[in-house]
Amino acid sequence: MSRREMLALSKNGFGGLALLGLLGGCNFNSQENNIWHNTFSDKLPHYIPKAKSIIFLYMDGGISQVDSFDPKPRLAKENGQNPYDKFKVDATQFNDIGQILKSPWEFKQHGESGMWMSSLFPHLSSCVDDIAMINSMVSDFPEHTNANYFLHTGHGLQGRPSMGAWVTYGLGNENENLPAYVVLDGGLTPPGGLDNFKNGFLPASYQASILQAKEIPLANIVPQENKLIQQTKLDYMQKMDQSLIGKLGHADQIASSIRNYELAFRMQASIPELGDLSGETKATQKLYGLDNDDEHCRNYAAQCLLARRLVERGVRFIELTMPNTGHDRWDQHSNLKKGHEDNAHAVDQPIAGLIKDLKARGLFESTLIVFAGEFGRTPFSQANNGRDHNPSAFSIWLAGAGIKGGTVYGKTDEYGYRVIENKTTIHDLHATMLHLMGMDHLQLTYRFSGRDIRLTDVHGHVIHDILT
Repeated sequence: MSRREMLALSKNGFGGLALLGLLGGCNFNSQENNIWHNTFSDKLPHYIPKAKSIIFLYMDGGISQVDSFDPKPRLAKENGQNPYDKFKVDATQFNDIGQILKSPWEFKQHGESGMWMSSLFPHLSSCVDDIAMINSMVSDFPEHTNANYFLHTGHGLQGRPSMGAWVTYGLGNENENLPAYVVLDGGLTPPGGLDNFKNGFLPASYQASILQAKEIPLANIVPQENKLIQQTKLDYMQKMDQSLIGKLGHADQIASSIRNYELAFRMQASIPELGDLSGETKATQKLYGLDNDDEHCRNYAAQCLLARRLVERGVRFIELTMPNTGHDRWDQHSNLKKGHEDNAHAVDQPIAGLIKDLKARGLFESTLIVFAGEFGRTPFSQANNGRDHNPSAFSIWLAGAGIKGGTVYGKTDEYGYRVIENKTTIHDLHATMLHLMGMDHLQLTYRFSGRDIRLTDVHGHVIHDILT
């Protein structure tokens, strides 16, 4: 190597290794901060956080709010009538406007709070006093791909960093053997694809790692050669990469590749143990529904249990995706009753089990759970027995760290069609999630294309009324 390369490698490597050995292998995020040009000089939050981890339960396709969490008796009273005679009807995705459609499911009040919930969710209804329900969400987009990008990145177009990438960029990683941002693959890729989970213009180290809720969650994680051969290859790759850095100076793509290689090597020891659920008690497996007759329920139960295990190991952001129940996600433009029932049956018990298990283990107070889709559904039918997209009003809920359980926030009109009180945006949701993680969404920025960009763009307010 040249003298310049030798000096570059020496200053970047040997001194750090010696210090790391003296300090017992601790992970000091301040050095990493300087590398990634993070505005957080030491990877500390702005204030004491309520949450250490986020579990995002992504209800891909748009669950119907008037059939799940926002009861509207007037739909039953006027079932089959022409919606144009009752209210102003907006154009929809397919513009196939049918008649006013009542909910096929009965609503009841539950818990001490008396929160309304439909019979779609018999298990979740036992947890209402732990939930803050927001019935006044709106989106800027009526189409899945753009609405998905908006939900995940705060921007309706492809290419921005996802909320999980922003969280890990702001706070770093607590477990050097696992990625800080994990997406659990339930079997369906959402419209917009993997760009919903990418790092965008942030360094590649912040994109999601996709795991499956299986005994071996990640392909090729078990080495096929002995450790000596593998280490020799990795050492050679590192030597080549460091030589290139010595010539070019710091380059995000190369530095991210090195970090990802190193993480992948460490994951070979941690991932197989993570995915082995056999050590969980029979009672715990039953709580989540791993013994359920429905294979889709078992699929989602494994995701929820794996999410809890990731939280225990310090993973910052975990997103769960929908299992394939034989329908087009929650996107029931027809056959609403069968589609929503199958989807709800798949996720209801596992989610309730997750909440109860986190509470039993003392993790609920430090874990934020968010249940959300990209938009809602119309109060009138499409194709007689379905509902079209409705970005003008839908329901989501939050639970866990810093959330005021038993709270209902916001209100829609008598048809569940438009918000009439406390309109809440995706930017508000993102601001609140960051706030609970100890970050001010106004200060979490990254310099790109000549300006400081943030997850909430130039919008967003923390929803203080649902917080403790």
